[in-house]
Amino acid sequence: MRNIKLTIEYDGKDFNGWQKQPNKLNIQGTIERAIEEITGEQVELNASGRTDAGVHALAQVANFKTNSKLPIEKITLAINSRLKKSIIIKDAEEVDEKFHSRLACKQKTYRYVINNTYNGTAIYRNLECHIPIKLDIKKMQQAIQYFIGEHDFKAFKASGTSSKSSVRTIYDATVYTENDRVFIELTGNGFLYNMVRIISGTLVDVGLGKIKPEDIIEIIKMGKREKAGKTMPAHGLYLVKVDYT
Repeated sequence: MRNIKLTIEYDGKDFNGWQKQPNKLNIQGTIERAIEEITGEQVELNASGRTDAGVHALAQVANFKTNSKLPIEKITLAINSRLKKSIIIKDAEEVDEKFHSRLACKQKTYRYVINNTYNGTAIYRNLECHIPIKLDIKKMQQAIQYFIGEHDFKAFKASGTSSKSSVRTIYDATVYTENDRVFIELTGNGFLYNMVRIISGTLVDVGLGKIKPEDIIEIIKMGKREKAGKTMPAHGLYLVKVDYT
């Protein structure tokens, strides 16, 4: 039995998230069907974590077990030939049989993308969030530093979170710009349901002058969802990288 690790890129626009759901188009089920077509086996694809409906990935990681003898160098081409153009297997490698994409994950990096022009864009409208009011980037850069470290992120999780603990560690957090786009990037050991989108919404409120940068300290301490910003739309969010070392 071989254990195959896949690195996957996808445009989440047309999908109801990663996880298999009956009668709903999802990424996991779509890839599993493609693998079944080339191996003749029904496989279980284990991802590093679920992404919600509309969320994109530049390098999601997932693994599956197979008895197929198909050479590793041909697996990406074979699977891609049976996938929608909105999903691409970027890489495949054979790994230790004990490797599990979610359980072995050490940290993840997410990025939220904002188009900060007045009129927005037609072409990239499903790949970034449009905010027409100019954001104060320096204040957002000050505010995001307060998220670094181990904190109880209760104020930054959506209802329906199944995690028992809301304590997470953020290793790195940055706000940067390229032309008229604003990027919010967070690297951590794990993220709660909608946590990145709520942190991004809170930082947008800082950029709009609704919240002071130093208010982040109190919002984290109080742990009340209503004190944080709104949940930003899913289509601006990307899973950028998953690290295992």
